[in-house]
Amino acid sequence: MKKILLIFTICFLSLAVKAQDKNKEQIKSLKVAYITQEMNMSKAVAEKFWPIYNNYECLQMDLHKREHRDVKNIAAMSEGDADKRLNEFVDIERQEFLNKRKLYDELKQIFSAKEIVQLHQLEADFNKKLWEEYRSRKGKNSRN
Repeated sequence: MKKILLIFTICFLSLAVKAQDKNKEQIKSLKVAYITQEMNMSKAVAEKFWPIYNNYECLQMDLHKREHRDVKNIAAMSEGDADKRLNEFVDIERQEFLNKRKLYDELKQIFSAKEIVQLHQLEADFNKKLWEEYRSRKGKNSRN
């Protein structure tokens, strides 16, 4: 019985992970379409822009994962380990800033400064809409 329960749990978790990955891919596709459309990007510009932007997002995601990795037992953590972790937080924030600076410098080869500001605003708008949709769906699910 335990083996059946274990197999069922593993199957369920793998389906949940696949669904989560699918959702991430859908969100990524929506973001690409939204930014491309709102910026009125030509195919040639999009072919230059998206590799740069995707690389930036990948770097930022790696930093985000490093920053938010679990600390197993904070109560048992030594002051020295806590100090190392704090320094790591600062180093991550510094690297995030440097990544953003590099992104903007690279984008200046493709877009004007005004267009980069527009891109920045579009990212914020997209994230706001995404959160609104998430809250809306979460509210509908909690009423059922």
